[in-house]
Amino acid sequence: MRLATIRTAAGTRAVRVDGTTATETGDADLRGLLSRPDWRAHAEAAAGPAHPVAGLDYAPLVPSPEKIICVGLNYRDHVLEMGHELPEYPTVFAKYAPALVGAYDEIELPTVSEQVDYEAELTVVIGSPVRNADDAEAAAAIAGYTVLNDVSVRDYQNRTKQFLQGKTFEHSTPLGPVLVTPDELGGHGSTDGGWAITSTLDGEVMQSSTTDQLVFGAVELVRYLSAILTLNPGDVIATGTPGGVGHARTPPRYLTDGAELVTAIEGVGECRNVCRLAK
Repeated sequence: MRLATIRTAAGTRAVRVDGTTATETGDADLRGLLSRPDWRAHAEAAAGPAHPVAGLDYAPLVPSPEKIICVGLNYRDHVLEMGHELPEYPTVFAKYAPALVGAYDEIELPTVSEQVDYEAELTVVIGSPVRNADDAEAAAAIAGYTVLNDVSVRDYQNRTKQFLQGKTFEHSTPLGPVLVTPDELGGHGSTDGGWAITSTLDGEVMQSSTTDQLVFGAVELVRYLSAILTLNPGDVIATGTPGGVGHARTPPRYLTDGAELVTAIEGVGECRNVCRLAK
């Protein structure tokens, strides 16, 4: 099943996406839908107003998640290109909801930096409350997967050892367009060859890897994070980025006004965003 949050004249609406049609579920957004204990059955039975997929205006998949948890240094190839050793534990930081934009919205480049970078990321959306999970409970709590680009303001990020200030600039982080449930994907994407993940900047492939390069897979991350705090429906976990980021290139390659950034994950979808300098 594929689910999304779209913008309509009446406000945002959660929809089930089937081929060329998106059907409203009766919920304001995906977080509202996932807050239903029976969200799967409710979404499958939804028969609300229908919209052609070709004309959808995608909002951020979860417009206001309770938590956006990000994991750094979690692809083997990226860890090595940044000159680090493989981590013993996940590197965890956060974003805030004002950073999010829709899958086809513009990315806002801040005027205070010329070192804005791209980071394609497979992203987990939680579908049921989970705390102190084992592997089976962690897997069961995953509603599905989506695409995020952890656009990063590198000079701010590197001012201190804490990443957050470079990671949560407003209107910088595309999320979507859809949530794809694990049954449709055949699993959780960190074994058996994984899923291809790429970022393309102005038509040039910059990142190209597979999700089996993850140091800590999605289920392991949910288990680890649930020992720290309760994960709730609609919470977002960005699992890290592969090698090829602009900051690690010689010379560095950063996002510029008018550049088009495409973030794609095999079977999950893609975000396609034009970068615009903030006014």
